[in-house]
Order: sequence, then structure tokens, then C-alpha cells
Amino acid sequence: MTSDPFFHPVSGFDLPRFAGVPTFMRLPHVGPEHPRFAEVDVGIVGVPWDSGTTNRPGPRHGPRQLRDASTMIRAQHQVTGQRPFETVNCADLGDVGPNPADIQDSMARITAFYDTLVAANIRPLTAGGDHLTSLPVLRALARSGPLGMIHFDSHTDLFHSYFGGTMYTHGTPFRRAVEEGLLDPKRVIQIGIRGTMYDAEDRDFARAEGIRIVEIEEFFDRGIPDVMQEARDIVGDGATYVSYDIDFVDPTFAPGTGTPEVGGPNSFEALRVCRELAGVNIVGGDLVEVSPPFDQSGATAFLGVSIMFELLCSMLARTA
Repeated sequence: MTSDPFFHPVSGFDLPRFAGVPTFMRLPHVGPEHPRFAEVDVGIVGVPWDSGTTNRPGPRHGPRQLRDASTMIRAQHQVTGQRPFETVNCADLGDVGPNPADIQDSMARITAFYDTLVAANIRPLTAGGDHLTSLPVLRALARSGPLGMIHFDSHTDLFHSYFGGTMYTHGTPFRRAVEEGLLDPKRVIQIGIRGTMYDAEDRDFARAEGIRIVEIEEFFDRGIPDVMQEARDIVGDGATYVSYDIDFVDPTFAPGTGTPEVGGPNSFEALRVCRELAGVNIVGGDLVEVSPPFDQSGATAFLGVSIMFELLCSMLARTA
């Protein structure tokens, strides 16, 4: 496919990267009311919402900082030579407007927005937001059947509840997604899990449901190619969601997140795991938990959008 030049990003040779209104990767802003919305193939969406956060808030500010950092993203992948913006029509679809005072209403708003994308056959790449963001997105994408998932994180997000029965937090989205039939647990793999624990309840749930957990020790012992080959085998050719929590990365390289865990991958390894997704049938993905208050330098956000570019290239690897 050859994309329409309207959907190409603004080049730094035509307008300096510090100039103009920032959009994701300098793409055109094409909201649902735009006359060319139906022509979009892949849409980048901001979800500025962190009402699921249980400790250090701030990811609601992530999409704005990610957009600003993304002006540094150029058009060509340095290893594969991919030029994703010339493969399909890509656009910044804007932000979902959450209700910061109501979790349930916010999730309904997010799902309704993504229902619009599904109806228009637009594959979404999401910038969160805390990790509860993934649940309402999955509710839209999985309407025709459960998805597989490759999940990069230092936490499983499989807990039953917090604080004596609070069911919707950034530590519970994938427990809810399995219970709601949005994910096929036998086609789910979680990579990079580490850190001190409340208890083993989340691991017990994963074991009972058939979810594969690759803890950080195994990840480093086996190496990225071997672990990612297993990930591709687990999800197979079926529709798959990729969810990437920035706290998968060691906080030395990504301090701007709400629940950092030491002992994780470096920034190069953070990119490399995405490259190993090429060939997976990715129907959507997200990059979540960038929290600007904990890294005002913007370095975490720049790593985050670099990961998003890698995810975009892998999403399109089957298209090219």
C-alpha cells in the first residue's frame, strides 16, 4: 500500500521540530468529525486519565508530554528501513475526554470512542493514561471475540481488587478482561514481571487460567529472541493486543512512572522486544503509565514515544 501524502508527518526539513502545534509524530490531527476520518488506517489516540492509580498519580499528563516528545520521531526505522507513514494512512485522532470524577463514566466514554474506531476499521495505538485504560479499550476491540495479548510490564495487573473490594484500578485490568471474556488467557503472555509482592494471588490466578508469566530472571537468562519466539508461539496467528507499561523498563532509563521496579531492561532492550513482534497479528496496542511529574526532563516520554514508533512498525509489518 502507498499512503495518501495528506497523512504523512511534517518533516523537520520543512518546519523545525520546535515549531508548530505538536501532534503525535507530527501527523495530521484527524478527529472523528473530520471529513477524512474514514480514510485513516492506524490512529494514535491519547487517553489522559489516571483514576485507576493507587499510589503516585500523574499519567493523566502523559499523552501531552508524549505528543511533545514525539516531534523528534522521524519517518524511517533505522534497522528495518520501514517507512510506516508511507505504508498506510496514519493520523493523530486526538484525546478521549475522560470524566476525572467518575471511573465508570470515563471507561464508558473510552469504550464508545474506540467503538467508533472499530466501526471505521481503524487500528488504534494508544498513549495512556494508567493501565486501567487498557480495559475499556479491550471492551471495544474484543466485541467479536477474545483476543490474545503480549504484555510488557513489571506487574501482572491481575489482582482481584484493592482496598477490600475496589474492582477497577490499574492493578486489576487484565483480571477483569479475562473475567469479561475479552482476553483468551491461554493466548496471553506477560513479560518482565518483578518486584516485591503483596502476595501471590495474581500468580495463582494466572496459573489457574493458563496465563504465561515470564519473570525478569527468566527473561534475562533466556534472552530476548528466545522469549519473544515463545510469545509469538503463544498468540499464534490470531488477533492480538500488545500492552506496554513503561515500568517494564528499569527506572534508571524510565524514572517517570508511578510504580517503578528496579532490575529491568535498559532502553535498547525496551526497543528490541518490540522489533521481535514483527509478524504478530496486532489489532491494537498501548503505551501506558508515563507520568511527567516524576520526570520533568521528558526523557521517559521520549523513550515512550520511541517505543510507540517501534510498536507502529511491528503493527504494520504484516501489511508491508
